[in-house]
Amino acid sequence: MLVILLLAIAVVVTLVITQRGRLGVSQSAGYEYVADVDNWQRTDRERVVVSPYSFNLSADLEQVPMTLGAWTGVDVPQTNLEVFIFLEPEQYVQRLYRLPDGRYIWLSLIGSRKSKSFHSPQICYATDGWRTDAGSESVPLGKGEVYALKLVANKTFPGGGQADHVVLYFYLWPSYQRNLQDGMVLVKLTAPIYDTVEDTVKLEKEFFRLLFSSARK
Repeated sequence: MLVILLLAIAVVVTLVITQRGRLGVSQSAGYEYVADVDNWQRTDRERVVVSPYSFNLSADLEQVPMTLGAWTGVDVPQTNLEVFIFLEPEQYVQRLYRLPDGRYIWLSLIGSRKSKSFHSPQICYATDGWRTDAGSESVPLGKGEVYALKLVANKTFPGGGQADHVVLYFYLWPSYQRNLQDGMVLVKLTAPIYDTVEDTVKLEKEFFRLLFSSARK
């Protein structure tokens, strides 16, 4: 009888550990995820990050609050149907957050269990005729730092005028297994250039700190 009881307890513990690994670890401080700058291979910039918000595909990505610090958000539906045809995302959130002084940032969340749903934003910009310059940035959090890819893109239009964007993004997995069957989420911030590229990157890093509280190796 004692042996059967011990076996039953072992099975329950195993199931709990497996479930926590698959869905992201929920702690008093928030949810744990694995973040990296590449979506198909591990890099030395992989970090474990903690967020007060659930980025699991089993949850609704739209649960990220509309108010984050001084930022106020509004959902902006994606009207380009080709995005859904080609990417086939399981969840897609496109939201515009604005500060009282008028500055704004786009938050994009793409969640999927299909590899076709993810590609570098640089491909989209280049295809549309933008000039791009790619790099990476460390993003200091309340504790530790997470790494993001940085994309500076600009385009001069035939009729005159110019557009400039700064993009910071990385990928999230719910566990170290990084199994696409458990889902993956692209977290991307996009903003026009305010004063300088450096000033804009600083603004985006401040926004990231509202979404993620800490990181560790």
